[in-house]
Amino acid sequence: MSDRKQRKTITGVVSSRSGNKSVKVTYDYKIRHPLYVKEVKRKTVVHAHDEANECGVGDRVVIMETRPLSKLKRFRIVKVVDKAPVIG
Repeated sequence: MSDRKQRKTITGVVSSRSGNKSVKVTYDYKIRHPLYVKEVKRKTVVHAHDEANECGVGDRVVIMETRPLSKLKRFRIVKVVDKAPVIG
């Protein structure tokens, strides 16, 4: 085994499919406003690599940091936690 450190994993929702083997994943978090001491909701959109093309819009996925795969992709999909409901 290598001596690599544990890579960061994040749970988010697939917001769009952008090309072959690529998805955009949105994850939400809350921060405390420095002046008003109120929790403010924020979101971040990251590009992730989907090797098996198994994700659809609305799926909840776990993504992990990886080496740069392209200009924007720095994460890859580890697993699909929940599939989005199919309507119709």
